[in-house]
Amino acid sequence: MPTIDHVTFSFDRAALKPRILHIGFGAFARAHQLVYLNEALADGSDWGVIACRLNSGQDDLDALDRADHLYHVIEADDHGVTAREIGAVCATLHPKRDGIERLLDQIAQPDLSIISLTITEKGYTLRDGHLDLEHPGIAADLNDPTAPATAIGVIVAGLDWRRKAGHGGLTVMSCDNLPHNGALARTAIMEFARLRDLDLADWIAQEVSFPSTMIDRIVPALDSDALDLIETATGSRDENSIVAEPFRQWVIEDNFAAGRPAWEKAGAQIVPDVGPYEDMKLRMLNGAHSFLACLGVLAGYRTIADCMNDVTLKQAARQLMVDEQAPTLQPVEDMDLAQYADDLIARFGNSRLNHQTRQIATDTSAKLPQRLIAPAIQHLHQGEDCPLTYLGIAAWLRYVRVTVEAGLPLPDPLEAELRQIVQDADDGGDYVMAMLALGQVFSPDLADYPRFVRPLFAAYEALSQGDIGHAIAQTKE
Repeated sequence: MPTIDHVTFSFDRAALKPRILHIGFGAFARAHQLVYLNEALADGSDWGVIACRLNSGQDDLDALDRADHLYHVIEADDHGVTAREIGAVCATLHPKRDGIERLLDQIAQPDLSIISLTITEKGYTLRDGHLDLEHPGIAADLNDPTAPATAIGVIVAGLDWRRKAGHGGLTVMSCDNLPHNGALARTAIMEFARLRDLDLADWIAQEVSFPSTMIDRIVPALDSDALDLIETATGSRDENSIVAEPFRQWVIEDNFAAGRPAWEKAGAQIVPDVGPYEDMKLRMLNGAHSFLACLGVLAGYRTIADCMNDVTLKQAARQLMVDEQAPTLQPVEDMDLAQYADDLIARFGNSRLNHQTRQIATDTSAKLPQRLIAPAIQHLHQGEDCPLTYLGIAAWLRYVRVTVEAGLPLPDPLEAELRQIVQDADDGGDYVMAMLALGQVFSPDLADYPRFVRPLFAAYEALSQGDIGHAIAQTKE
């Protein structure tokens, strides 16, 4: 039986007002942003959250309603467990349950000050840095702005209602794991708004702010082991609750149009420029995560903690971070990147999280450009080698092929395209070149650089032999 500490909140829930609308209220939001807010509310402020899902998740919100919007975050590692009660949610919204008008009206309410987002990379409906006008959801929302279904369409429609109601602006705050996430949210929303109404676009440009954030906490999907731990910690097998690692970090650009909670009282870092922190986390933590996830699947490892029990793979992940990712980063104030890498390795080894390699490998086509391909290009342009980075990219190529050939699910926004490539291209060089032609993942000219293609193909060939340790050893030759 683990040692369990219980932490309850002390604020008056009846005093909360619906000040923040969080779209995409899934596991990460519950375990990260809501924890910070829950602690910040100790100052007596009234920043309540409306939990919103747009597509799936209605049953989850219904369950949260039945629980009076209370749940626990179980912070667990191999040293102990803390059960933290969360009471910052004051309402839930789902357009399929409550109607789209109810959601748009909520955005128009004068008390609302922040729309925060955890909608994943796909939710921004961007392509090549711009709004994807061929996205079916975007096309539908532009055709009928009164019944939006995408996050971007909903936000723009809600802001239009707010403008027409004569209320001031607010903040749209992305909390997704994307570089420059605030700028990406602004691009998607502004380009959509311009296509709808130029006056609306001008109002948004003047009245709405889009701060960037860097978020960090490992939050695995809820499974039976997590539910067992929740039941042990709280006495209830509560599916509203979630398990996460003890570590958390939140770096927030200080750019808010209508105020914000005092998140810094809960440990958040409020800074003028999030960029260096974003790049550090995306390349070192997330890059290593994708590296381990794809190689781990190929090696037959179910969890990241299993990968950390493989000394060769563990050492390779640290070497990737220190020798290949860290040199591509700007200096980060008060950060020792070698120590940061060591801390990440320790976090990856947390056996209580049960963080599955296949879960982390989900949607990798949308993640790889920022996590591994961008640093590889940087090394390429500087005339430097980065063999482990190439191995990580090759591991994804191999993961896709073996997953498709095994008839297993391949959760990825490019699933149809990836399956077609596996079907059409012979394994080996033809397959690698066909994957490099995916413009949504790789820069169009990368296939023209022998210094990129040759080590990538060599890494893929090594992985095709089925011995991960041998493939890692070849990066040192």
